[in-house]
Amino acid sequence: MILQFLLAMTATASFAVLYGVPKKQFFFSSLTGALGWICYLTFFKLGVGTVFASLFATFFLTIISRFFAAIRKNPVTLYLVTGIFTLVPGAGIYYTSYYFIMNDMSRFTAKGMETFKIAGAISIGIIFGFAIPQRLFQRKK
Repeated sequence: MILQFLLAMTATASFAVLYGVPKKQFFFSSLTGALGWICYLTFFKLGVGTVFASLFATFFLTIISRFFAAIRKNPVTLYLVTGIFTLVPGAGIYYTSYYFIMNDMSRFTAKGMETFKIAGAISIGIIFGFAIPQRLFQRKK
């Protein structure tokens, strides 16, 4: 699991470079992606399935992103957009289009619905994460 944490951190850091994150925020952007991925793996290993694991991991990732944004005094999107990289169902999108091109409609439908559910779970996780009041994330003066 340590190797997956480091690989998720590296992948998120690579995406942070592409996204144009300031150099001082690379570590925290990378950390959000790695923590989100570990959260996803933990819930997946508990047997909740890919959709609910994505939902819970995205909710956790949104909370961590809001926390870092408040502490580091940066926009939430700086951490959330780069951190969500590890949870996006890129392989699902690829296989959905592959099965469509290969005219395998049963697999296309199954993989497409699973990918759509994961994307919806990511959206709902972000919405639930932003439903928490901002005052809970700010430091007391």
